[in-house]
Amino acid sequence: MKITELLTSATIKLDVLSTTKNEIIHELVTVLDDAQKLNNKEEYEKAVLAREEQSTTGVGEGIAIPHAKTAAVKIPAIAFGRSKAGIDYQSFDGQDSHLFFMIAASEGANNTHLEALSKLSTLLMRSEIREQLMAAETAEDILQVFNNSEEEESEESTVSLNEKGLVLAVTACPTGIAHTYMAADSLKEKAKELGIPFKVETNGSGGAKNILTSEEIEKAAAIIVAADKQVEMERFNGKHVIEVPVADGIRRPIELLEQAVKQDAPIYRSTGGDKSSESSQKGKGRNGFYKHLMNGVSNMLPFVVGGGILIAISFMFGIHSADPHDPSYNKFAEALNTIGGGNAFGLMIPVLAGFIAMSIADRPGLAPGMVGGFMAAQGGAGFLGGLIAGFLAGYVVVLLKKVFNKLPQSLEGIKPVLLYPLFGILITGLIMFFVINKPCSIFNQYLSHVLNSLGTGNLMLLGIILGGMMAIDMGGPLNKAAFTFGIAMIDAGQYAPHAAVMAGGMVPPLGMALATTIFRNKFTKSEKDAGITCYIMGATFITEGAIPFAAADPARVIPSAVVGSAVAGGLTMLFHIGLRAPHGGIFVIQLVDGNPLLYALAIIIGAFVTAILVGLLKKKVVE
Repeated sequence: MKITELLTSATIKLDVLSTTKNEIIHELVTVLDDAQKLNNKEEYEKAVLAREEQSTTGVGEGIAIPHAKTAAVKIPAIAFGRSKAGIDYQSFDGQDSHLFFMIAASEGANNTHLEALSKLSTLLMRSEIREQLMAAETAEDILQVFNNSEEEESEESTVSLNEKGLVLAVTACPTGIAHTYMAADSLKEKAKELGIPFKVETNGSGGAKNILTSEEIEKAAAIIVAADKQVEMERFNGKHVIEVPVADGIRRPIELLEQAVKQDAPIYRSTGGDKSSESSQKGKGRNGFYKHLMNGVSNMLPFVVGGGILIAISFMFGIHSADPHDPSYNKFAEALNTIGGGNAFGLMIPVLAGFIAMSIADRPGLAPGMVGGFMAAQGGAGFLGGLIAGFLAGYVVVLLKKVFNKLPQSLEGIKPVLLYPLFGILITGLIMFFVINKPCSIFNQYLSHVLNSLGTGNLMLLGIILGGMMAIDMGGPLNKAAFTFGIAMIDAGQYAPHAAVMAGGMVPPLGMALATTIFRNKFTKSEKDAGITCYIMGATFITEGAIPFAAADPARVIPSAVVGSAVAGGLTMLFHIGLRAPHGGIFVIQLVDGNPLLYALAIIIGAFVTAILVGLLKKKVVE
């Protein structure tokens, strides 16, 4: 499929009216809707904005490629807009964007559509194409640029295995539409300029393309993995591997290529699923304990959120309304409690343990991890037992892989279907039964006793600590540690800690939003625009909304956010608020144990404390 089958004269707007990022997104969404390419204009725009929250699609060189793949798209299409004046799109290179391509992919978009989109990304890396697009006078001129250029393009690349200094790369992003191909072509273009033999594999929505062969990997000096999602790493065992976010493939291709040629990267060592390198490196994501834990927590979260909110709703009918023997019994409340508590919430610990083990040992770790997690849940070991079960099962399977590696090749096929699950479940289960469950159960009882016996002063101190932790790194390890502790306490029947956690997590973005509203002369125009978004992100418990402000001015913003979050966390404890729903922001405030108005007041006070501190500390912006 050609680009011009998706980009038509009806979806081209040569001179856009927008002057801000959100305005250009809205304007191009309107272009697509007017061309009858969308089922639901509002839902598609929400999906595009949600993609922007993950990372900017302003890829540099004056280009922005906002996109979304959603059922709100009726017919896959591309909208084009041009701003000769330029728009601050928060691009990777810090420069204004002039050329805007909005990609609308339907949920059922086939490979031909995705290949056309990858061609677009490839063409836009060429400076002469960008110059022609800027100079075009009509929509037909725009279409002609792509018609002429597509005839010259060839997607596949080949390399000679006899060439020295061969560098390979893999690019991948969660959506697999734009960044995957932009990173690939950025690396490809710079490798050509530097005279480096190069080949890149793209892991897009249409699957892996231009797949690296075992012979190429064997001959390669190093491999660059620029990815924001999991890619197959086992094949790179023993090679120098540079692991970076996909955006780095677009932003700093020369640095990565030179690092690869010099083999200035750790040797990747696979241990049967424990995907880690010999040493850490700059630009590489977190590995080890944190990575495995977050894999478990992220997969567990939908069960906890859905189940926890359903349980909380059931209590609105009465705290004992799900009990058939209680006078307040309500059949619908019983149904909600059964779905949320006995089923969704009941799967929390097995899923946590299963996906921790899977992160460590790949797919063979899942079954032993889930069984160990289920035993922890049933045996009273709770959240702590589930954590232990996940890591235990993962490393048991890693050990089994090493042991069974000595078996004849003819038995290779029965390892994943018989040997790993049988011995993995057996060994994990025996250790959980005889060693782990009882001590963890005793510890959980002791922890509950300690929390129940804490006076108001100590509870406030705990709330201050948990609230402050949520703001220190805003989505980093300390934030996640506090959040995970809050969930563990919900599992243990202690609901006050997580109330402090959520209040502390909502304050940083809300505080920055208020600061940009109250102290407008201390922020740039782009920061004031970002402040509006922070109202929404803060209200929905997305602490990361404050990160751009913290990155730009950490010395003033982070301490202000920590103080405000600590105040909010302490006040929730003072007001004796409990929270059974682990997520949801303003949507679950009415479900708290205690006074919802006091809970909202604690969050508002914390946000104002942050806003006032930021306003006092920051200097006026000279525009």
